[in-house]
Amino acid sequence: MFGKLFGRGGERPAVDPHALPVPRRQKNGMYTLRALGDARVLALVEAAGAGDWDAVKAALVPFDLGHDHQVLGELADLDGVQDWIGRAVEQDEEHRATALLISGTRHISWGWEARTSARAVNVTQEQWRTFHERLDIAEEQLFRAAELRPDWVTPWRRLLTSGRGMSLGTVVNETRLAAALRRAPLDLETHIEWVSQLQPRWGGEAGEAMAFARDAFTRAPHGDRIGCVIAMAHIEDWVESDDAACLRTPAIQAELRDAADHSVLHPAYVRRPGWQHDFNVFAMALSLAAERHTSGRVFQALDGAYTEWPWTYFAEPEKQFARQHRRA
Repeated sequence: MFGKLFGRGGERPAVDPHALPVPRRQKNGMYTLRALGDARVLALVEAAGAGDWDAVKAALVPFDLGHDHQVLGELADLDGVQDWIGRAVEQDEEHRATALLISGTRHISWGWEARTSARAVNVTQEQWRTFHERLDIAEEQLFRAAELRPDWVTPWRRLLTSGRGMSLGTVVNETRLAAALRRAPLDLETHIEWVSQLQPRWGGEAGEAMAFARDAFTRAPHGDRIGCVIAMAHIEDWVESDDAACLRTPAIQAELRDAADHSVLHPAYVRRPGWQHDFNVFAMALSLAAERHTSGRVFQALDGAYTEWPWTYFAEPEKQFARQHRRA
């Protein structure tokens, strides 16, 4: 009976004592997720925004920044971190690895902000110079962090991003991929980064990314986040294709249903801070595939929670999310 009431898992998700209250929704019923929807992450972001290193360290206690890409990402995207994190690198020997990791990761995002998302031919020489200067700093700092903490996976996943941006080549990036996967064989963010690397626009061959994603998924236990790599690989195929309906096939719909059922919709899936990002990946892929039943379950779980990624592939990402949310 409870399975019919609450879904296939048979139980409601446990109430998270750290979950942020849902903000006032827009007229279309959606809202943008803030600080991974977690009060502890919000405290971290606010401390970093104030440039308070001691408060940042205190707020980081519940998290493992060497393995939690999403928490690290909140700091990487925060403007102003680059203005004070260098002092922490130089002055705090005990926490130098953490400061190096934050600074290196921030410099990658900061570099891309200078480059912008424009096509390469439209990026000015000054933008390229700033981009490479910031990525050079990021590379040095991330290698130092990795040396200090050889168990960490997050520096290697970020080095994949900088390696792609600096066009360091296949051998270098495959070495970095191997380093990340030795530390975390089913690390989702590393796999998603490599799925992007394998796209034709970055020099990959058609079909390589999907084969890589499927291999990882076959090795994953039920409830593992790695199922999202299947959804992301299909999204990337859609980005590369000239056919907007390329995912609307029974085979792709079935594969996406299976991936969702064995990952985010499985009872063993753990809703950690930022779980809504995983569900947004599936929401977009299932919507592109016109798979109504499973997308409805995913959107129902999201309850209007919107994350920019991966909807930024659309010209109007919020409107596209809201449109698909209504249809689900």
